[in-house]
Amino acid sequence: MNKRSILAFGAAAIMAAAPALAQVSATAATDLNLRAGPGPDQEILSVIPAQNAVTVDGCLEAANWCQVSFEGTQGWAYGDYLTATAEGQAEPLVVFENREALQVPVIVVDNVATTSTDTAETVDEAADAAVSAGAGAAIAGALIGGPLAIAAGAALGAAAGTIGDDDPAVQYVRDNPTDNIYMDGEVVQGAGIPEGVDLVAIPETTYSYLTVNGLPVIIDNDSRQIVRIVR
Repeated sequence: MNKRSILAFGAAAIMAAAPALAQVSATAATDLNLRAGPGPDQEILSVIPAQNAVTVDGCLEAANWCQVSFEGTQGWAYGDYLTATAEGQAEPLVVFENREALQVPVIVVDNVATTSTDTAETVDEAADAAVSAGAGAAIAGALIGGPLAIAAGAALGAAAGTIGDDDPAVQYVRDNPTDNIYMDGEVVQGAGIPEGVDLVAIPETTYSYLTVNGLPVIIDNDSRQIVRIVR
C-alpha cells in the first residue's frame, strides 16, 4: 500500500539522486494541479489539462509526489494521475507506482516531515502528528483517488457539465465559503470524500460542498464524489 502522507518542506535544495536516469515524458490523466511543492497544502501554480504532456524530473521515494515541468513551469503533481509508457509496454502505467519500470529518478527534498495515515490509529492521531512534524496543516483523512477516480471522473463528466459557472450551486459555494481542510491526495473530478468527513449541504440540490486542499469542491450526495471543482 502506498504511504499516505502530508508534507511540509522548507526552502531547501531539491536534488535528483540518480543523474544517470533520463527525464520521463508523461501524460496527465485528468485535470491536475501543478503545485509549488510536494504536498496538498502547497500553492497551486497552474492546472495541467487532461491528456497534456509533462516532463517528469523525478518522484519522491516514499510519498506520492513527482516533480514535473509543464509549459516552462516546474512544480509538483500527484503521481497517481500521471501515466507513461515503459519500453516494451503497450498500455500506459501509473507513474508513481511504476517508478522503477519507467526509470524515474528519485528526488530528495531536504527538511521534509512526513506523517502517514496508514500508521496512525485514528485520523486525530494523524492530524496531531502532522502538526507536530511542522506541516502546519491538520490532515482530515485521505481522498479516495487513483486510477479508479479517473474512471469515476469520466463517468461524472456529463453531470459536472451541467454545473456551469452560472449555476446557482456554484454561486452558493462562492458566496458561502467553508474552512479549508487538508486531505491526503489531490483534488480531482471523481475523487471521493471518505465517510466520517461531514459534508455541507447546498440547499435545494442533491449536492454538498467543502473546501479541500485550498479548492472549493461540489460533491454528489449519493456517491460522495467530487463532480465540480470551483476555481
